[in-house]
Amino acid sequence: MKNTVSTILKQKQDRDKITMLTAYDYSTAKLMDEAGVNCLLIGDSLGMVMLGYEDTLSVTMADIIHHTKAVKRGAKNALVIADMPFMSYQSSVYDAVVNAGRLIKEAGAHMVKLEGGAAVTEHIRAITDASIPVCAHLGLTPQSINAFGGFKVQGKTLETARTLVDDALKVEAAGAVLVVLEAIPAAIAEIITEKLTIPTIGIGAGAGCDGQVLVYQDMLNMYGNMKPKFVKVFGEVGEAMTAAFSAYIEETKNGTFPAEEHAFSGQLNEAELAELRKAL
Repeated sequence: MKNTVSTILKQKQDRDKITMLTAYDYSTAKLMDEAGVNCLLIGDSLGMVMLGYEDTLSVTMADIIHHTKAVKRGAKNALVIADMPFMSYQSSVYDAVVNAGRLIKEAGAHMVKLEGGAAVTEHIRAITDASIPVCAHLGLTPQSINAFGGFKVQGKTLETARTLVDDALKVEAAGAVLVVLEAIPAAIAEIITEKLTIPTIGIGAGAGCDGQVLVYQDMLNMYGNMKPKFVKVFGEVGEAMTAAFSAYIEETKNGTFPAEEHAFSGQLNEAELAELRKAL
């Protein structure tokens, strides 16, 4: 079934958990889509997991557009959501609408995601007025790590928890149709989920959210030295890939690959081959 803004809202109403994973390329998106993942997020996390940056701040509009196009080709049923990178919307409401439009028109996304609460409600309202669905993002917002002083859990005090709830209500009122809650106490995420009519997607925000999202490289353990607290490993794919690469190297070096079944035969007989060798 095709996933749309309407179908994910109905999932919240039916208490049917929404599934979301990050995706950055055609082949991975195709596999996720065939597995039945509801939403694919082209996150600015691609800066770290695909491009090798230390954080998400260096990701450009060109990066997001490039990867969103690839994901869209592989996603036939999933809802495709594209992240708005750092400084693609903070500079002005005008920039926010223009860049959101590019992600829909050029990249083929179905929805855009931007970080922030009350400070970006005007941006959300303007993007929504342009008929572009918006996913908000509250809690630990990676584009604000310099302001936060690092990757820290948000909403741990009564004051900051109240701000999170207030921000959630404000982004919904501004027109957001979905909100990601990242790295906040589970009890706070549950309160927000109960108060909102739009779905909440948690990442490090407990089981009370309407759905969950993970960076797929994390849930497949493709980084042996990096495992955030909120990540569950669903498959040792990194280990399997390393083993396969090692086996390829070994068989190539010892001559067992390629074997006869991996080679093509020609039309020349032995005499013709001998003549060819002699000519060379």
